[in-house]
Parts: sequence; C-alpha cells; structure tokens
Amino acid sequence: MPTKAAAVRRNYYKDLPKTGVTKQMIMDIVKHEGIEFVNMQFIDIFGIVKGITVPTSKLEDAIDHNVWFDGSSIEGYARIFESDMYLKPDLDTFAIIPWTRENAPTARIICDVYTPDDKPFAGDPRGVLKRQLLEAKKLGFTYYTGPELEFFLFKKDEEGNITPLPHDSGSYFDFATDLGEEIRKEMCFALEEMRIDVERSTHEVANGQQEIGFKYDNALSAADNAVTFKYVMKTIAAKHDLYATFMPKPIFGINGSGMHVHQSLFKDGKNAFYKKGDAPYYFSDMAKSFIAGQLTHIREMSAILDPIVNSYKRLVAGYEAPVYIAWGQMNRSALIRVPRFTTGRGEATRCELRCPDPTCNPYLAFSVMLAAGLDGIKKKMVPPKPVEENIYHLSEADRNLKSIASLPKNLFEALQELKKSNLVESVLGEHIFGKYYDAKMKEWDEYRIRVTQWELDKYLERY
Repeated sequence: MPTKAAAVRRNYYKDLPKTGVTKQMIMDIVKHEGIEFVNMQFIDIFGIVKGITVPTSKLEDAIDHNVWFDGSSIEGYARIFESDMYLKPDLDTFAIIPWTRENAPTARIICDVYTPDDKPFAGDPRGVLKRQLLEAKKLGFTYYTGPELEFFLFKKDEEGNITPLPHDSGSYFDFATDLGEEIRKEMCFALEEMRIDVERSTHEVANGQQEIGFKYDNALSAADNAVTFKYVMKTIAAKHDLYATFMPKPIFGINGSGMHVHQSLFKDGKNAFYKKGDAPYYFSDMAKSFIAGQLTHIREMSAILDPIVNSYKRLVAGYEAPVYIAWGQMNRSALIRVPRFTTGRGEATRCELRCPDPTCNPYLAFSVMLAAGLDGIKKKMVPPKPVEENIYHLSEADRNLKSIASLPKNLFEALQELKKSNLVESVLGEHIFGKYYDAKMKEWDEYRIRVTQWELDKYLERY
C-alpha cells in the first residue's frame, strides 16, 4: 500500500508541465523522488537508444555544461579524428524510469547531439526531424503524428532463449485468458509513469500480437514516445520471461507488425486537413496535395519507412499489409487511408500511412513523410482518384488501368529507389544519407549470400 508521502511525491512529478520544464523543476523532483541517476539518451541513425548515465550529484553540471562523449563509437556517427561531441539535454523529456524505483531510482532525459563548435551534429536523427519541422513552421504548419506500433510477445525456453512461438492463442480484440491482458496493463502503467498518454490497448490479429496506442502529438514528441515505447515494452515483457519483438514478420503465414502513422497539419490552431461539407472525406485541397506528395515519393522513402530485409516479408498481398500505391477511406488495402469523418470532430481529420513498420527510425521516418507531403502542397499536386474496392482482388490489368503501382518488393529495390532520391537526400543530409545507404546495402549483401533453410528444403535432395 503506497504511503501518503509517496502519493504526494507522485503528484509532484505528475504535475510537471509538458513543455517549459526548467532545471529547478527537475532538481526539485530529483530530490523529492530520491532519484540517484539520470540516463542522458540519444539515438543512432537506425533508431537504437544510446545513453550516458550520470549520478544526480553531477546532474546540474550536465544540464548547465552538457555531456561530452566519443561519437566515433556510435555506428553512423563520426570518424575517429572528429569524434568529440556533446549531448544537450531537452529538459521537456525528463521522465522517471518506473522499474528502477525499488533499487537505484533512475530518470532519463533525451538529448540532442552537438559538435564542439556548438552546431547541431548532422548525423543526429532527432536534429533531422527538428530541421524539417522548422521548414513546416516557415509555411505556418505544425505537423502531428500518431504512430501505432504493433509487436509480438514470444516465449523463452528454460535456458532463456527466445522461441518464435506466440505466448497465446488470441486474435483481434480478444480478452486472452493468459498473461497477455495483465502484461499490457502493466505496460500501460509504465508508459503513463514515463509521461506518455495511453489511449487504448488491444490484442491484435495474430496469435501473440499486441498493440498499445498512445496520444496523437506533435511529431517530435511522438517520435520520442515511439522510441521510449519500444524499450518499455521489451523491459516489461522480460519481467514475465517473455520477449517483445517489433520484427515486422517473425512468423510465416500470419499477420506481421506494422506502424501505421496518423498524420495531420495544423495552421493557426486549426486542422488544415479539414474541409466542411466536402463529403464523404471532408478533406481539404491542401490535404489532398499532402497525400499526393506522399504517394509520389513513397517508393523512394520505402528504405527509411521499411528499413530491414524482413520488412518486405510483411509487405505482401493479404495480411492487411499495404502493397499498392493508392488511397481511400474504407479501403484497408490502400497505402493511405482517410479515417471516416465523425460529425463535430473536424479537428480529428487525418490521413493514415499504413506501410511503415516499427523497425524504422521514427525521427527519420516522420522527416521524410513530412517533406514528401509538403512537396505535394508546394507543387499543388493532385492525387489520383481514391480506390475503395479491395485492391488485392483486382487483376494486374485492372490495376494498370487504374495506374496503381506497387511498393518495392525487397530491400535492394527500395535502396535503388532511395539512391536516386533528391528529396530524401536533402532531408537526411549528405552525412546520414550516405551512412544509411552504405549500411543497408551491407545488410542486403549479408542476406543475399546466405543459404536459407527454405533453399535446403527445396533443392538439396532434388538436385
């Protein structure tokens, strides 16, 4: 039973504002909550969380004078002779890590990466998104996103090895009779403790597949939350001898895990996507141009949105995964869906890009998505007619008549599209663009030369 004093401490932390957090606010919370360490976190180009831990006795100095580190140790960052960098804490991201409270209470602050000459580091993905959001701001826009990250909970064997076997036999919206429901609740509590507003949790389509949705937010906060979400899920799952994986297609023959992203632009405090009376979509011309931009650039963005070899095992016809480049409202086989309009909720008007998966770096993904949409707006692009029939049931000839193209079929094809993209290179910058492409081509080559079990089963005895 929590004590009254503990409840007061929780309320003190809970009242921390979303923006405008000061050093004094953080130091007061550290004192009241008994925080002993703070993880200064940052992100590599693949979206993996990195960090440096400082004791709270050194926290004030870290906030005032930043935290220096060796950038040459981080893949995709810097060469050995230009390795010195520092972390600049974003105080608005302060959060207490809930599972550390019992032993060595620890908080985290997400940081931006800077070079010794006090300039944002070109290889910092968070900096890429901040620059792109500034471009939107110059046009008067604020970009909001709501990513939905699906994941699987898998069992571990007696030796602690992960077995690709679902821990339950539930399906869409089931209330499972095993640990799944209780684990999701514990995950939700942990997210709330880290100042992430949870809106719902569900069992997804496939056995062992889960989804926890958090509140729609400005794109930078949403990206921060998406990265936090993944390591919270993994940590809570491990407490129950399970493993949470965001691998897009871990099991053949069942639905994979996506990261559908809801998007909208606001201007002067109002949703720029909403157009009164324009039934059935209630979508403004600006919103349609935004969609047109994303449809136009989607193939060249694919290697960012779906970044691993396994991503393209999910992107096949069926299994609710989008394959064809089209848009519609009721059509979940389309790449971009416009959720049905609800009377009196014009501010909720949005479009949903359905191809990204949760292995993507959300900072880079949101950056290229926004750039593509803004390109459509600047050029007043007009999207093709919406498609409301099930595209999976159309013949190739019918798809050609409707000019419905397809996403890349594998990572190599996606990388070839990426290589010739002026838009993506301009958004990511030369540093990340080159490092990312080279690393992913190496990944493809590693996969390409491997002999798989499928090949052995198919050919070994036959030839």
